Amino acid sequence: MCQTPRRFRIASGAGGLTGTARNAFRAPISNHCKMRTATSSLTPVLLLAALSLFWGLNWPGMKIILSEMTVWWFRAVCLLIGGGILMSISALSGNRVRLRPGEFSRVAFCGSFAILAWMVCSAYGISLMPAGRASIIAFTMPLWATLVAAPILGEPVTARKLAGLALGIAGLGVLIGHDLLVLQRAPLGALFMLLAAITWAIGTVLVKRIDWQLPTLSNVSWQLLLSALPVTAIALLTEPLPHPASFSWPVIGALVYIFLFPMSFCQWAYFKVIGLLPASVAAIGTLTIPVIGVYSSHLVLGEPVGAAEILALLLVLSALVLVLLLPALRERRATGTA
Repeated sequence: MCQTPRRFRIASGAGGLTGTARNAFRAPISNHCKMRTATSSLTPVLLLAALSLFWGLNWPGMKIILSEMTVWWFRAVCLLIGGGILMSISALSGNRVRLRPGEFSRVAFCGSFAILAWMVCSAYGISLMPAGRASIIAFTMPLWATLVAAPILGEPVTARKLAGLALGIAGLGVLIGHDLLVLQRAPLGALFMLLAAITWAIGTVLVKRIDWQLPTLSNVSWQLLLSALPVTAIALLTEPLPHPASFSWPVIGALVYIFLFPMSFCQWAYFKVIGLLPASVAAIGTLTIPVIGVYSSHLVLGEPVGAAEILALLLVLSALVLVLLLPALRERRATGTA
């Protein structure tokens, strides 16, 4: 509710403004309220649009970086810098960042699925297959989350969910079916991306299962930083140190982009949208990310977009709409919300 500014309320009280003066103040105040209301209603829409764009462009960016940087060092740097940025933002925002007894094990356990396994598997996956295809497989995550949520959260597996899962698997089959038939081209990239989507789904459900007292931004920061420890250790033991001076300008630009947007802004924007919209609506808003991933990879990297990619994309999006969009619309109608 928009209220009259304090200075106007005082002036119209004991001072006794005339009718003309009151009307002169009332018009700009009314316009100010309307502008605030319009801006508030547009905020989640703009955030979702920015989120979809920046996370979609993340896929060709990762492909560019992995052409000159090893997988383990790429993810180690992402986790360290991304976690550091988010932790700084959380601390400067006045959030609690210190872990209480019992929180460390929970954060580490959830992070091992939602962050660590996702980061490693997706990096290997995108290094072995086209970025556009990788993004399609990655965003089958809601389908796997539906199955994982049944035993952990007690959510029922309905006929609609099973149909959505069948559509999602059909989409994967369109993408990797030919590779499965040709033994010389083992689909390791698709397997890694599938593992990434499944572990992300498990991590998502585990986070929902726990009643967190730790602020969300601090929680995500700790998951990133704790996941950075084993990744950095493996990078130190198995791979040579990267030499930033040898990186090309496209790689440097992609690194800066990923640090500032997918690893920091997008994390904040997603949790902001969750606070402004119902969670189901926020999830529906991410359906455009694989679309942007496919076509941005086509524009930036020249990856082909043929009938197989378009069909797979339609099948996966149809599955997600069937599982997420239709139940959300039915719930809104049942509750009588506009």
